[in-house]
Amino acid sequence: MNAQIPPVPGLHAHALQLADRINTAGFEGNVLSSTPLAVRIGESGMAVVFRYGVVVFIGLSALEESAFLDRLKSRLFGLINPHEEETAKIQVARDSEEIPVGGPVLVREFSLERLLIVADALAKSVVLGRGEREVANVFDTIEPFARELASLGRTSKSRTAMLKLLGEALLVQHRVSGRVAVGEKPDVLWDRPDLERLYARLEDEYELSERVDTLNRKLAVIAETATTLADIIDTKRSLRLEIIVVVLIAFEVVVAAYDIYVRSGH
Repeated sequence: MNAQIPPVPGLHAHALQLADRINTAGFEGNVLSSTPLAVRIGESGMAVVFRYGVVVFIGLSALEESAFLDRLKSRLFGLINPHEEETAKIQVARDSEEIPVGGPVLVREFSLERLLIVADALAKSVVLGRGEREVANVFDTIEPFARELASLGRTSKSRTAMLKLLGEALLVQHRVSGRVAVGEKPDVLWDRPDLERLYARLEDEYELSERVDTLNRKLAVIAETATTLADIIDTKRSLRLEIIVVVLIAFEVVVAAYDIYVRSGH
């Protein structure tokens, strides 16, 4: 992992979440890294492919990005449309590795390890962006249910609708906490612990930990709300069944009493 991207004035990084999963096995090309898969493109560019569906392009033109995406089409599973994306500018600053507010990501050199760390942070950020958007949509769906319950004391929605909402929340949680493991540090830091400071600054810049915590709290609220509404629907259904049973028993009693009455009359 001592490869280095040739020096240029600055590199444009572009992260895209294309699908739920990308098969990176057996990829052909000028491979710079296997975990994550990093492939050199042209003289000063590279593409970093993450198995959880994200590609980060560094130093590539729009045409080069499009050509690489064509190569990936057969390896994508669970396509996402529209794509979640994020961009950043990477520049060399020999004396420090800072991230000015609203400015570029500064690195001491365009080494492969540093660029992989930047790519990792961008990839996690776009995954969180998708999760935040999906959770916001679920909240928009739940709000009418809660308002109906508050104003009418009941909900007209089915238990299936509640369980679907719960399922959507669980999928987001699985993607962020399980498959992507946003809270975990990139593998490259095992070999280069001296770069932990750079990753910590990127983690702080993109608020990765804070966004994960916020997302998990929102997911917990969604799960609790959906479960509560489903329980209310179950209780309502149980009460309806009890009423039906009582009516049937009463009907049987009436029929039996009438039968006795008829027989006694003869």
